[in-house]
Amino acid sequence: MTVVTRFAPSPTGFLHIGGARTALFNWLFARHHGGRFLLRIEDTDRARSSQEAVEAIFDGLKWLGLDWDEEPVFQFSRAAHHAEVVQTLIEQGKAYYCYTTPDELTAMREEQKAKGLPMRYDGRWRDRDPSDAPAGIPPVVRLKAPQDGSTVVRDHVQGEVTIANSQLDDMILLRADGTPTYMLSVVVDDHDMNISHVIRGDDHLTNTFRQVQLYRALGWDVPEFAHIPLIHGPDGAKLSKRHGALGAEAYRDMGYLPEAIRNYLLRLGWGHGDEEVISTLQAIEWFELGGIGRSASRFDMAKLNNLNGIYMREADDQRLVDLIAPRLETLTGAPLDDDARALLLKGMDSMKARAKTLVELADLAAFYVRPRPLPIDEKAQKLLDESGLRVLADLAALMADDQVSWDREALEALVRTYAEEHDLKLGKAAQPLRAALSGSTVSPPIFEVMELLGRQASLARIQDALEGPQLQS
Repeated sequence: MTVVTRFAPSPTGFLHIGGARTALFNWLFARHHGGRFLLRIEDTDRARSSQEAVEAIFDGLKWLGLDWDEEPVFQFSRAAHHAEVVQTLIEQGKAYYCYTTPDELTAMREEQKAKGLPMRYDGRWRDRDPSDAPAGIPPVVRLKAPQDGSTVVRDHVQGEVTIANSQLDDMILLRADGTPTYMLSVVVDDHDMNISHVIRGDDHLTNTFRQVQLYRALGWDVPEFAHIPLIHGPDGAKLSKRHGALGAEAYRDMGYLPEAIRNYLLRLGWGHGDEEVISTLQAIEWFELGGIGRSASRFDMAKLNNLNGIYMREADDQRLVDLIAPRLETLTGAPLDDDARALLLKGMDSMKARAKTLVELADLAAFYVRPRPLPIDEKAQKLLDESGLRVLADLAALMADDQVSWDREALEALVRTYAEEHDLKLGKAAQPLRAALSGSTVSPPIFEVMELLGRQASLARIQDALEGPQLQS
């Protein structure tokens, strides 16, 4: 059997983090088995669907590296075919026209509620002669579902789940205006797309029983199912925006690497021993549905940050320069030239070890490419008091000597000697340098910074600070 999976989002908003995990699991399962991963846009809700949302879904999947194998299927365009399938069921006596009015349905539910009965359609038109149809009432079409026995779903995650058929009523397949329902469209599309495995959230499990009944009524093979527990927040509540239920584009804008997001989502509900850092290639090799747990996962931003930091440290330096360049150009208000990019590349190894996101990395790197005079933040300004400026002036005079070798070891030795001669701790001498050269109290090793900036740029920044540093707004 060829494994074919699908991701089928509704284009009513961004690609949220739960949907991204569902897409990832489907993609990994297909890739593991050498199968196909397909994309279907379930756009039958025309009032809430938008092209902007479709593009957001495409962009999110592409950013995550989840490529699909065929042209996307748009469900709404297949509505006429969905209706044709229902006509076949009617002709075979497996579906029927129902003329129950909205008022009758309301009265039916109120009576059932008053008697303490489950509220569902009572089948009053199931075996009734259509010639009894009242005039002017457009009918819906309902499936003639089995009333005895049970429907069993053998789920790869939930195990064997059974429901008595008496608990399910005759679901609507076509609305009164002739449009297909979600339940019908999903089954027809999954069949026509040759979907072998339906991997989705466990909030769809109740739908699955009805869909299995429809598959059997149509005489089609039923796909295998795997219903994944939902993602909760750290407090165990349903995942919301305050927990991190954001769109994929939001995580991109917050500076996360797609491979880190993939790894983190993989570990939300799936495991392979004690492994935490799992490359995409390794995930493809290992991924099986049996590794998915039955309990809800908890989204933890701190863990995501730590994992992203690991991937940042392993990332190619040139790639990181390219990724933070647009952010730096926004910060500085000017494009980065080749010299600026080369400087960032030289300093990247130290900087990436100190950042957990691309945003943090860009903020840390900004001092390298900001125009002079460098803005000085409030904490750094406190280091440039009278004593700090005196240290700067002394060091600038020493460093102006062309005989001083401009490399990190020589510069550290010079500053260390100066500190010892003036009975200062090394930090008391180095910190004013850090403030003048980076505009902050946090930077890569300051002697490395001086080496990379070079003699002329370093002394120029020190002179700017001596003449009166500009407070950062």
